[in-house]
Amino acid sequence: MADIVSASERSRVMSLVRSRGNKSTELRLIALFREMGLKGWRRNYPVNGKPDFVFLKKRVAVFADGCFWHGHSCRNLKPASNTEYWTRKINRNMERDREVEAIFVARGWRVVRIWECELRHKGAKAKKKLEEAFKEE
Repeated sequence: MADIVSASERSRVMSLVRSRGNKSTELRLIALFREMGLKGWRRNYPVNGKPDFVFLKKRVAVFADGCFWHGHSCRNLKPASNTEYWTRKINRNMERDREVEAIFVARGWRVVRIWECELRHKGAKAKKKLEEAFKEE
């Protein structure tokens, strides 16, 4: 179906749509923090790069990423329509993720990226990543 507005108008309208977060993924992650006894986290803490959770004392930033939106290869998630647009968008998201991670690492933070798919099956993969990030060095 053809769009009834120009590409620039569609872009303007879409730029006004604001994300409300990946609430179900974040809630599963909070449950995992509690199960693991991890304390001191802050959700949506106002820091450049916008991690979903920060552990200020441990200097750990946790990003809960959706597999489709951030280009994870767990399932072959490729849109059937408007492929060129979505490929560009996802590639931009992946590039921004790399840039943000580099900024946090340069500040002396540890970065943990938990993929949506890693929270399935009791979150075993996510637990492993978190345990690694919180190991005392």
